[in-house]
Amino acid sequence: MEQHVVSRDGTRIAFDRFGDGPPLVLVVGAFNERPTGEPLARCLASHFTVFNYDRRGRGASGDTLPYSVEREIEDLGALIDAAGGSAAVFGYSSGGFLSIQAAAAGLPITKLAIYEAPYLSSPDPTDHAAALSELLAQGRRGDTVEYFQREMVGIPPSVIEQLHAAPFWPALERIAHTLVYEALILGDRSLPSPVGTPTLVMAGDAGAPFMPISARALAEHLPHARLETLPGQSHDLVPEALAPVLSDFLLT
Repeated sequence: MEQHVVSRDGTRIAFDRFGDGPPLVLVVGAFNERPTGEPLARCLASHFTVFNYDRRGRGASGDTLPYSVEREIEDLGALIDAAGGSAAVFGYSSGGFLSIQAAAAGLPITKLAIYEAPYLSSPDPTDHAAALSELLAQGRRGDTVEYFQREMVGIPPSVIEQLHAAPFWPALERIAHTLVYEALILGDRSLPSPVGTPTLVMAGDAGAPFMPISARALAEHLPHARLETLPGQSHDLVPEALAPVLSDFLLT
């Protein structure tokens, strides 16, 4: 059953709760809503109380303006409060960036687990947030999605053209405004300020070649981190591959 917390600025954040055990909050990345995290949440529910939420501007959550990364961190803080005052956090892709920033801001995160956060992947000085905002101001939501996929994810134009015909394309356009938020969270993609939270950094070895390199650099940069490379995995969240590794790290 859908539940809600209220963030510091009054924004209602929707979430689902699964299982019973130590609290764990899932933070998904660009283009993702609760359905992205739900299979993993259900897989982990035998060991954890999993909080799977819609980040602001998505799904059933509100979107109080103006946006700031600090407000997204406050949203995560509200989920952690609902979890009992402290919790482990799993961050996926750009959600990993947000999770690390939240830990650096002092949120009571007991352990961090990060999957395929694309640090060091694009030393591009372009102000992507401004470019995305301009496209949105012109009402070009489809072009906003294309820009993010092409310029920030690196998807070839021929593949993007094929994605236009996919049944999920309208859903991507519906949350196109959140891509500005993602661009602000990602920043210049340089390595973050070190955090002292015990951290598991993960990447698959069958996806983008830079992801394992990025994961290794992040794990070496953080003072209390360990690296796990998942054989045969790409950027997708595969519960059967992730859940055992996450459980081993979070329960020890």
